[in-house]
Amino acid sequence: MLAAIDEAKSSVCLETYIFSSGNLGVRFREALLRALQRQARVQVLIDALGSFTLATEFWKPLMRAGGDVRWFNPISLNRLGFRDHRKLLVCDDAVAFVGGFNIAPEYEGDGVTCGWCDIGLSIEGPLVKELAVSFVDMFARAGFRHKRFARLLKSCAKQTISAPHEQLLLSGPARGHSPIKRSLKRDLQRAHSVQIMIAYFLPSWQLRRQLAHVVQRGGRVQLILGAKSDVLVSRLAAQSLYRRLLRAGIQIYEYQPQVLHAKLIIIDDVVYVGSANLDPRSLNINYELMVRFVSGQVAEQAQGVFKRCMDHCRAVSEEQWTKEHSLWRRFKEHWAYFLLVRVDPYIARRQWRSMPD
Repeated sequence: MLAAIDEAKSSVCLETYIFSSGNLGVRFREALLRALQRQARVQVLIDALGSFTLATEFWKPLMRAGGDVRWFNPISLNRLGFRDHRKLLVCDDAVAFVGGFNIAPEYEGDGVTCGWCDIGLSIEGPLVKELAVSFVDMFARAGFRHKRFARLLKSCAKQTISAPHEQLLLSGPARGHSPIKRSLKRDLQRAHSVQIMIAYFLPSWQLRRQLAHVVQRGGRVQLILGAKSDVLVSRLAAQSLYRRLLRAGIQIYEYQPQVLHAKLIIIDDVVYVGSANLDPRSLNINYELMVRFVSGQVAEQAQGVFKRCMDHCRAVSEEQWTKEHSLWRRFKEHWAYFLLVRVDPYIARRQWRSMPD
């Protein structure tokens, strides 16, 4: 990403949920400053809640040099729940980077000996311009103050954009079905092999049923979830599903060395990579971005990544899981599930309805 910024001649668009002021953040800011010195247009969009600890003074050198920095959905209690969780870098409309990683110190490392385990990729070709257009849309809606404005931009917030061998899936809180969820359901209907490596796993009942049906058809479903997490309540909520998933024949593996933050889904020869988790917030509330590839070659590469990560996992068995679980642990998991599946979406719906037109 840093190399692409240093090679950019006309434009750099950077969008992220978390941007920290540590060494990595400073390196990105310096690279953006160098791009401005080459007369490139530089635009930065960061989420106001995700980057809450970042002082506004951090961006003053960039803004004095002509860069444009915006905070998505400035902190306000009546619309706090709607976040820009996307991660995107587009340089010169020629190369783009998507994935699960933010710009923060915990993302430095190999994901095994140090740093969180995450996945990203660079993209070239026709989809890059569509990614640039999606950035322009998000940059325009950064203020997020009126529901009417969000409705006017709905067509850009929720849509599927197709290229010859890939699709861009954009999702947000506006009305209508999530393109990410709709695409997943369609692919799972005929799946024989499903491999999911995800940070926060709390799929809807319909998606869980489709995963179970893959096994019933004689297929295989493998999940790599985190043994460690930066969000304990999310991990507890996911573990509340383990017994039902294992009884359905779904294989569960927990990644051991570091915090798992990846978002990778492989369904036969289809691969999803981007910012979205499989939980209610990513699928229904946050602004998210996923790229769907239909390619045996990309699937083979993704399967290689999945296999290497599985070497650092511990398999979870139903017998062992039942034996290790106390009544108190099950109680905590139940309430974590209730909080994330019922309470959080309910609050988001109330906030959406109360937003001014």
